[in-house]
Amino acid sequence: MHLIMILTALAVAWSLRCSWNQPQGNWSLRWRRSLFLFLFPPLLLFMTAIAVLCMGPQGKMGGMYTGWGSYILAFSYLAIFSVLCIKYAYQGWQSVKSTRNYPLVPFGNRNIRLLNTGALFAGQIGFWHPELVVSEGLLQTLSPEHLETVLAHEQGHYHYRDTFWFFWLGWVRSCTAWLPNTEALWEELLVLRELRADGYAASQVDPLLLAESLLLVVSTTPVLSEVCCAALGSPGTGDRLEQRIEALLAPQEPIPTVQLWVCPSLLLAFLPLVTVIFHT
Repeated sequence: MHLIMILTALAVAWSLRCSWNQPQGNWSLRWRRSLFLFLFPPLLLFMTAIAVLCMGPQGKMGGMYTGWGSYILAFSYLAIFSVLCIKYAYQGWQSVKSTRNYPLVPFGNRNIRLLNTGALFAGQIGFWHPELVVSEGLLQTLSPEHLETVLAHEQGHYHYRDTFWFFWLGWVRSCTAWLPNTEALWEELLVLRELRADGYAASQVDPLLLAESLLLVVSTTPVLSEVCCAALGSPGTGDRLEQRIEALLAPQEPIPTVQLWVCPSLLLAFLPLVTVIFHT
């Protein structure tokens, strides 16, 4: 019976991911739909595995005997999730640790970490309280007005705690790379993250100046790991760059209020836990 539960959860997760298509609608709709399709399948599989572990390898469920096969399968699945989490957290910590080696210098009314490179880079690095890292090349290339737009964009990432939430989403991405459309949904979430930070900045600075800064920064190759990093130029190629430029030049759309944890439909993924009461 436990194996049937696992196969059912896998079929639901696979079919939901296959339902993904090109993004449509406003920001809030895109956020909710992308988050649901990205998070619900792995969360359903995770809760199913936990339910199987809680019920154990012995006993009956629905009149059918359970066994060690499904129990070992569920345990292995959760073990892999845990190992990937530790690996991803270590990579994030390494990124934060290397960032703290950069000199801390005053810039305006704030302190920034100065990156010794001619590349154009500005990004928040860290978890819940990230630090702003700015390259020497950016400070030397951009005018004060353009620098202000870059800092406003990065303040948007800090305001929404993007580095923290996307650390966990990145972990989910690494755990479910085998599911359909994982990369497509990840890229959609990244561009929505950048559109939100752009919108936050555009409410404080000239959107046209921000668009010009964006075009300058994304022309360079990323210089730091993307783990625990939210930078102005990420992502910055193809139609995603076009989306961001068009959004900045168009009348400003209200910034979506949806948060990563606000998605009531995700609660349906906890239904497998209810089956524990039917195990004897």
